[in-house]
Order: sequence, then structure tokens, then C-alpha cells
Amino acid sequence: MRRPVLLVVAHGSRDPRHAATVHDLVRRVRAQRPGLRVETGFLDFNVPSVGAVLRSLDAEGVRDVVALPLLLTRAFHAKADIPAVLAEAPLRLRIRQADVLGPSPLLLAALERRLHEAGLTPADRSSTGVVLASAGSSDPEAIAVIADVAREWRHTGWCAVRPAFASASLPRTEDAVRELRELGCARVAVAPYVLAPGRLPDRIARGAAGADVLADVLGPSPEVAQVLLERYDAARTPLLTALGA
Repeated sequence: MRRPVLLVVAHGSRDPRHAATVHDLVRRVRAQRPGLRVETGFLDFNVPSVGAVLRSLDAEGVRDVVALPLLLTRAFHAKADIPAVLAEAPLRLRIRQADVLGPSPLLLAALERRLHEAGLTPADRSSTGVVLASAGSSDPEAIAVIADVAREWRHTGWCAVRPAFASASLPRTEDAVRELRELGCARVAVAPYVLAPGRLPDRIARGAAGADVLADVLGPSPEVAQVLLERYDAARTPLLTALGA
């Protein structure tokens, strides 16, 4: 029996860097799992849309799909938008929605990779305060997850870790940078907890003006690609079991 197609569901953006980064990540996923068919659909702004990809798969005769939200927290898009789009798919498709990417130790490893690429070394760890800068959400569950990630990351040896948000929630990145300065951290680094460039990551970058280090977005890091594959595997197992595979 063929493996279910992995459909990566991205939010989409008017910023062309967003779609380019999503496609780079999908190429890395394909490279890490040769033979797995991986498609990309967008909820807004970019093509192809999720619905168009599902209709195309149905026309080809595909029957089993794992739809994976390219999201770090389980907020409105994962709880409402994506299920609504999937509910409109052709009836012959058997679709299972995978979990969102976060939280995951692999995402912490990706954050560490980006900070090291930005110039930090292991020797800087104990004297560096880190701002975990998220896009933000009005969903209390998503905000709580970001706070939990920051607390967990703090236990790995950083001087301090503070969450911050580009929208919908407080504090802002610049506020967290200032707090870490006042706390006495020798240097301050901002680690964007976002997957791709766009309007909100740009806002994070502006808020990081007072920091010593600004890391890149998570993007197509190998750790993020591995999380996608883990979420796919977890979602496809019950699907195949139900089919008697």
C-alpha cells in the first residue's frame, strides 16, 4: 500500500520570502525522506490553495492524505481554519490532520542552531539572555505554550529566557530586550520562534534593535524538517491501521 501523501499546509503571505522559505523547507523534507510524496498548499495569499491541491490529488486517484499544519502552536488556524478547509475536500479522500510542530526538543535545537549561526558560542551561554520572540496569538493555549518553551529553554544554561510577541499579546520584543538588560545579562540575543520571513518577523527584527544578536527565522533547518516527518509518521500510523495495513 502506498504511503499517504504529506500535504504541508502553510499560512501564506504577501511577502514573497514566506513562500520561498516554505518551498525550501519542503525540499529538505523530501531530501530527508526519499520516496515520500510531499505537496504544499496555502491558506491565503499564495498558490496553490489547499483546496486546489486536494482536488488535484483526488483527480489523480490519491486516496490517503496527511495534512500537516505548518504552525508552531495550536491556535485558531489549526483549530478552525484548517479543519474547515479539509472538510470541503473531495469525499473520496481520507484525510488525517497531523499535530502542529511545537513544542518539540528539535525546535529548541533549531533555535540553538540559528543563535550559533548568528555568532554566539557555547561559552556565551551563561552570560546571555535570550528573547524567545513569537508571532503572537489571542489564543491562551498558544501563549501558554510559548511561555512553557521559554521556561524549558532557560533550564539549558542561558542567563535568562523571556518570551515576547509581535502581535496580539505582550510583552513586545523590545520590552523583553530591555528587561534582560535590567536583569544584568552581559549580552542579549533575540531568537525568532517563527518559521518564515514576513510582516511579523520583520516587526520582531525591529524590536531587536537594542539586542546584541538577532538570529534568523527557523526556516528550512534540518531540525524543522525532522519535526515535520515525526508529525507525519504519528498521523499516518492510525490511518494505515484503520485501513488494515
